[in-house]
Formats: sequence, structure tokens, C-alpha cells
Amino acid sequence: MRYGACVTLKIELIKDKCLSDNYFILRNLTYDLTRRNGEVVRHKREVYDRGNGATVLLYNPHKQSVVLIRQFRIATWVNGNPDGRLIETCAGLLDNDEPEVCIRKEAIEETGFIVGEARKVFELYMSPGGVTEIVHFFVAEYSDAQRAGKGGGIEDEEIEVLELPFSEALSMVQSGEIRDGKTVILLQYLRSSGLMG
Repeated sequence: MRYGACVTLKIELIKDKCLSDNYFILRNLTYDLTRRNGEVVRHKREVYDRGNGATVLLYNPHKQSVVLIRQFRIATWVNGNPDGRLIETCAGLLDNDEPEVCIRKEAIEETGFIVGEARKVFELYMSPGGVTEIVHFFVAEYSDAQRAGKGGGIEDEEIEVLELPFSEALSMVQSGEIRDGKTVILLQYLRSSGLMG
């Protein structure tokens, strides 16, 4: 059930200041938002623009397995993750690529698997309170024959490839071993989709 009609909000930008353009762009924004009742409120926010991304969960219904990666994430270390490593689906920023091109490139670099047919399942804002990024979510079936390299990432990346039973990956979500949002979302999608048989 929907309540009320969709109303376009009036937003007037007052200030847009670039705080950092080092690796990504951090902006300080001040704007006036006119509420539905006509009241105007002023907001001051910082917005982080790191570009958009794409992620893919590789799955094998015959082996009942998935391929994930484990890598260091500085933000999780700063926030109390003891060694900073997360178990994740492979992912990357789009840069100038289309989302499907991105996941194919990231899969071979990070996992060593060539992606065959990929299915886009949705695109989501992951942290809309302060980050502009939209992530495009895919699933793709894999087989041992599609392994073309050892994976592990490129240049400054240190990535461990994990081929896990699907049931174990789901248990790792429950135990807290898997805490990456995009990974949990794709594992839950795979569980509900019927693709694993």
C-alpha cells in the first residue's frame, strides 16, 4: 500500500565546495530543502563521489558452490575489524566501462574465472546518506573449465580466492564471518532465486 502521492521536492543549492580531489571527490554541500508543508530547511552535508561500481557472484549449481574473495579493506580496519580483511563477491569501479564489461574484467583479475552468461539482477545505492555510488549486481554460473588463471588481483591488490560450498557461505553470513553488504545481498538473492536447484 502506498501512502500519498509522489511529490517532487524543491532543492536549492547554496554552496558546493570541493574538500578533496585526491583519489575520489569529497564535496561539502549546503542546500535548502522545501518540505511538503512549504517549510524550508537548510542542510549541510558531505558527499563522497567514488564513481559507480559492479559486482558479480559466481555460482555452480552442480557443485553447489560459490566463488568469493578475501581482501583487505582499510575502512573496515579503521572501524575495528582486526585484520581489515572482508570476504566479498568480486567487484570494481566502472571507470569508463559498462557494468557487464566491468564484472567480466574484475572476475578474471580477482578470481581467475572467465564469466560466461551473466544475469543482471538489480542496481542499488549502498550508502545513500553520504556516498553517490550505485552498484550494479550480477550473478553468473561458472565451471572449472572457465578457470583461466589463479586470480589474486593486480598491482597493489592482495586477494585470496575462496571456492566455498553455498551452504557454508550462507552459514558464514549467520556467524558474522561474511559481513560485506553486497555479498550478503547476492547470497540471499541466490538462495531465493532457485538458480542453485
